[in-house]
Amino acid sequence: MTLEVDRIYCGDCLDLLPNIEPGTVDMVLTDPPYSSGGMFRGDRMQKVRTKYQTNDTKKEYLDFEGDNRDQRAFYAWAMHWMRLCRQASKDGAIIGTFCDWRQLPTVTDALQGAGWTWLGIAVWDKTEAARPQTGRYRNQCEYLVWGTKGQHREQTAKCLPGVFRMSANCEEKYHMTGKPIALLEQLLEICVPGGLVLDPFIGSGSTAVACKRTGRHYIGMEIVPGNIPIIEQRIANVPAPLFSFEEAIS
Repeated sequence: MTLEVDRIYCGDCLDLLPNIEPGTVDMVLTDPPYSSGGMFRGDRMQKVRTKYQTNDTKKEYLDFEGDNRDQRAFYAWAMHWMRLCRQASKDGAIIGTFCDWRQLPTVTDALQGAGWTWLGIAVWDKTEAARPQTGRYRNQCEYLVWGTKGQHREQTAKCLPGVFRMSANCEEKYHMTGKPIALLEQLLEICVPGGLVLDPFIGSGSTAVACKRTGRHYIGMEIVPGNIPIIEQRIANVPAPLFSFEEAIS
């Protein structure tokens, strides 16, 4: 079964990714589980809401899977899904995957181990609204490790920033670790309008929403069934772009 464009699939991405027609994806943009919460194995094995939500959190989110791997398992797993994404991508396609400071070295290694060419790191500055830490530098940033399949195929003539400053609480969230739609829209500017974007860890569907709002196609995958109705409703609420894909390319 070949996966169709502009669809969300429920299942493990390791099972679904081989079903994408090889050489069709223009960009992989994704936010996988970091497996970085806590200092010890016992900490990592806790539920994600215990690791990532404070006691004063007003909204309950669905738990998500895959966040309890140790470092060696995380590396092997990340390299596996990145390799499958590379197989689905065109020559020169772009990959961008989020991580935090603890997994930054491992993610850059896994990206290269999977055969991608590592080209840099973009910074998401979450502003001073990020959680303060007395006597320490504030953990104010997350990172987008990015690269290409082989030689860089320029998909835009724009000169894009390397730092994106935006609060994590700038809009309603539907997922515990959801990224702002405006941030994703800015990151998608590196991808050709009308191009195909793959997100194997789409969570509550933010990447699909950003793609629809900016005139790009998408394929999304999500392992938690409870997120699928949320994704479908969010996508349905997005109006079609005011331009056609052909107009955007020309």
